[in-house]
Amino acid sequence: MGTEFWTPILVSLRVVALASILSFILAVLAAWFLKKKSFKGKVFVETILMLPLVLPPTVIGFGLLVIFGRRSFVGQWFELLFNQTIVFSYIAAVIAATVVAFPLIYQMLMNGFESVDDDLEAAARQMGASEWKVFYHVTVPLTWRSLVSGYMLGFARALGEFGATMMFAGSIAGLTRTIPTSIYIAVESGNTAMAYYWVISIVIFAFGLLSVVQRLKK
Repeated sequence: MGTEFWTPILVSLRVVALASILSFILAVLAAWFLKKKSFKGKVFVETILMLPLVLPPTVIGFGLLVIFGRRSFVGQWFELLFNQTIVFSYIAAVIAATVVAFPLIYQMLMNGFESVDDDLEAAARQMGASEWKVFYHVTVPLTWRSLVSGYMLGFARALGEFGATMMFAGSIAGLTRTIPTSIYIAVESGNTAMAYYWVISIVIFAFGLLSVVQRLKK
């Protein structure tokens, strides 16, 4: 296989490697905080966090354009600071993949955290352990399967992201043209053979990740 085949794969891995880590960290923080806290409007907050899971990718992409576009405060601040825009950049592709992967990881981690016996965590606190030590020495060992499964599912979801990435990051060869966008362009241009190769490659990636998740459930 030549450069035409490998470039989108390398771009996808470069984007997903960072996006999966960011979404995992954010999901851990959100799930751990919301698991412990009870406050008015908690259901509303959790619903907001889960929205990307059900919204059409075009809606997510449009929302990202509004929040990070050149006319937004964040977009203007970023352009002033780094002399480049967020839209149609590697950063935009990472943000799009992070947003769509986050709710899947969050849901998995929340289920894992809620399965931990509160008495075990309370006992650790009574023995003088800080919240960080409770999390590291009690919660993580009891939920490591959920943590690994959540990360794997988030990685797979980010790898397959198309709609929001296309709207927000575009399809710039060697920069934001991931495997899904390359498949779309190949089909549109009549390059069916190359589309087949990319489809097979992403199916292999996804199959491998899901196989790990299924093994962890046993």
